[in-house]
Amino acid sequence: MNQTSPFTPTFGSSPSVPVGRADIVESFTLALRSGPGSPSRALLLSGTRGVGKTVLLNEVEDAAREQGWAVITETALPGLVNRLVNEHLPALLQMVDPRSTVRRVTGVTGPAGLGGFTGTVHERHPIVPGLRTQLTQALDHLQEHHVGLLITVDEIGRGTTAELAELAAAVQHIFRENRDIALALAGLPDEVNALLKHRGITFIRRADHRELGAVTREEARRGLVEPVEENGWHWDETALNRALEATRGYPFMIQLIGHHSWLAAKNPTVIDDQAVEHGTQRALKDLNTLVLKPLVAELSGLDLAFVKAMAEDPGPSKVSDIAARIDRSADTVAQYRRRLIARHIVVPVSHGVVAFTIPGLREFLHIEEDHAPIPFWYQDYGNSFTSKRTMPQSHSGS
Repeated sequence: MNQTSPFTPTFGSSPSVPVGRADIVESFTLALRSGPGSPSRALLLSGTRGVGKTVLLNEVEDAAREQGWAVITETALPGLVNRLVNEHLPALLQMVDPRSTVRRVTGVTGPAGLGGFTGTVHERHPIVPGLRTQLTQALDHLQEHHVGLLITVDEIGRGTTAELAELAAAVQHIFRENRDIALALAGLPDEVNALLKHRGITFIRRADHRELGAVTREEARRGLVEPVEENGWHWDETALNRALEATRGYPFMIQLIGHHSWLAAKNPTVIDDQAVEHGTQRALKDLNTLVLKPLVAELSGLDLAFVKAMAEDPGPSKVSDIAARIDRSADTVAQYRRRLIARHIVVPVSHGVVAFTIPGLREFLHIEEDHAPIPFWYQDYGNSFTSKRTMPQSHSGS
């Protein structure tokens, strides 16, 4: 029976070997060390499902804890500010304030001068409103230990715009006071783009905005090889190259293919070509269910027509061909091209040519249309998976 897989094909779970984001973690760590005022202390991550946003938030949190910072982690669900004010910040204050409990005298027992006192213990920091006030109090106490506070919020979007604006406003004021605070946010491209248009989100627009895409071939190789070798196994070289091509540098596929190939290996220490073929089939099925089906369901009619027209090509598509297939003007097609690029669904590969960013999307569209079986081999980016990143990795807001 095989050992437990060293891969973690679960959303939000950190892989044993994180790859491709070291520059972002290093930049953020440097910002924490360099003192108040560093613009990189406000970090905004965007990317499609499975590209590693939550994993990167985990790495950023770990980096802050290594610096001794306090960390509050949240998800942008309704009630975000209430949870910060009523739960997280009071709990933090109780930890960092040595006077967090106060004993109050409520009575005297026995004769005057001979009896004892009775009393009750009350929390010094009861559940009270006031986000900025509580943040300031917490930072006052953390400053005594020369550390700061990091707040991370995952899955940001339009549903909690008002609360995110309130949080951003409070953090912005504290930034201006040169206090040790940092904020890291992550969300889907559509949600992030919509949020940035809100009037109260000016501070977030100036954050260090990193758009996460595919990792390089070398990084993907490390993500497949190191977990296996650390457990005393190895890849057959032909099988490894086949697995690498199948990942397309997509972080979630690295974990899916590694996991299913490991489980399919007949030889207890070698992952061979047969295991990779079986593992990739299983990985594609998981990708279809967990990523592609929800993504396609969210597309508008013309968005869907655009990507289906792309799916008719075996590789990258000419925008002029797409326009002819869906019978729309060049201006209309250019508009939807921009929308799909902003959502990290397609990527420009040369002038007038686009390709899918997510492996298996072309095949999934064919399956939805024709109920065809899932093919093992596919080429979303042409003939080879190059050492270049397939999506822009960073963009600093202004």
